[in-house]
Amino acid sequence: MDKYRCEVCGYVYDPEEGDPESGVEPGTPFEDLPDDWTCPLCGVGKDQFEKQE
Repeated sequence: MDKYRCEVCGYVYDPEEGDPESGVEPGTPFEDLPDDWTCPLCGVGKDQFEKQE
Protein backbone atom coordinates (compact mmCIF):
# COMPACT_ATOMS: atom_id res chain seq x y z
CA MET A 1 0.00 0.00 0.00
CA ASP A 2 1.21 3.46 -0.87
CA LYS A 3 1.99 6.21 1.60
CA TYR A 4 0.77 9.75 0.98
CA ARG A 5 2.40 12.99 2.19
CA CYS A 6 0.59 16.21 3.08
CA GLU A 7 1.95 18.96 0.82
CA VAL A 8 1.22 21.57 3.51
CA CYS A 9 2.78 20.18 6.70
CA GLY A 10 4.64 17.03 5.64
CA TYR A 11 2.48 14.54 7.59
CA VAL A 12 2.71 11.08 6.02
CA TYR A 13 -0.38 8.87 5.97
CA ASP A 14 0.80 5.27 6.36
CA PRO A 15 -1.99 2.80 5.57
CA GLU A 16 -0.35 0.18 7.80
CA GLU A 17 -0.89 2.52 10.78
CA GLY A 18 -4.17 4.15 9.70
CA ASP A 19 -5.38 7.14 11.70
CA PRO A 20 -6.92 5.67 14.87
CA GLU A 21 -7.62 9.09 16.39
CA SER A 22 -9.90 9.82 13.42
CA GLY A 23 -11.47 6.35 13.46
CA VAL A 24 -9.43 5.00 10.53
CA GLU A 25 -8.39 1.40 11.12
CA PRO A 26 -4.86 0.17 10.33
CA GLY A 27 -4.75 -1.40 6.87
CA THR A 28 -6.99 1.28 5.29
CA PRO A 29 -5.64 2.41 1.89
CA PHE A 30 -5.54 6.18 1.30
CA GLU A 31 -8.06 5.77 -1.52
CA ASP A 32 -10.57 4.29 0.96
CA LEU A 33 -10.40 7.18 3.44
CA PRO A 34 -13.71 9.06 3.76
CA ASP A 35 -14.02 12.09 1.46
CA ASP A 36 -14.26 14.35 4.51
CA TRP A 37 -11.07 12.99 6.13
CA THR A 38 -8.53 15.71 6.87
CA CYS A 39 -4.87 15.80 7.81
CA PRO A 40 -4.64 15.17 11.56
CA LEU A 41 -1.88 17.78 11.92
CA CYS A 42 -2.98 20.74 9.80
CA GLY A 43 -6.56 19.97 8.76
CA VAL A 44 -6.31 20.15 4.96
CA GLY A 45 -8.29 17.76 2.76
CA LYS A 46 -7.21 14.67 0.86
CA ASP A 47 -6.64 16.76 -2.28
CA GLN A 48 -3.57 18.29 -0.60
CA PHE A 49 -1.79 14.92 -0.35
CA GLU A 50 0.64 13.46 -2.87
CA LYS A 51 1.64 9.84 -3.35
CA GLN A 52 5.12 8.97 -2.05
CA GLU A 53 7.43 7.34 -4.59
